[in-house]
Amino acid sequence: MKKLLMPLCIVFAFLLLAGCGNKEESSSSSAKAGDPEKLYNQKCSVCHGSNLEGGGGPNLQAVGSELSKEDIEKIILEGKGNMPKGVLKGKDAQAVAEWLAEKK
Repeated sequence: MKKLLMPLCIVFAFLLLAGCGNKEESSSSSAKAGDPEKLYNQKCSVCHGSNLEGGGGPNLQAVGSELSKEDIEKIILEGKGNMPKGVLKGKDAQAVAEWLAEKK
């Protein structure tokens, strides 16, 4: 009986931990979905600065006065220069592009 109990405990613990990880991922992705400022801070601020001031990437504090929402979204989706493509996708890219287009 003891020989069966240990492997069952290990399998149960693995399944329990695997389930917890999936719940955390889905709740964190739904928490950030559609919130452009949070998305920017998570994905863009490393290069563009926490205050849009630039750094490794260009300053975005007034990007909306230079580029349209569509232009910004195209850059987010396709990349440009050193910026890789697909850092954000779909509705997340749209939300951040709209948010940045308001920066004038």
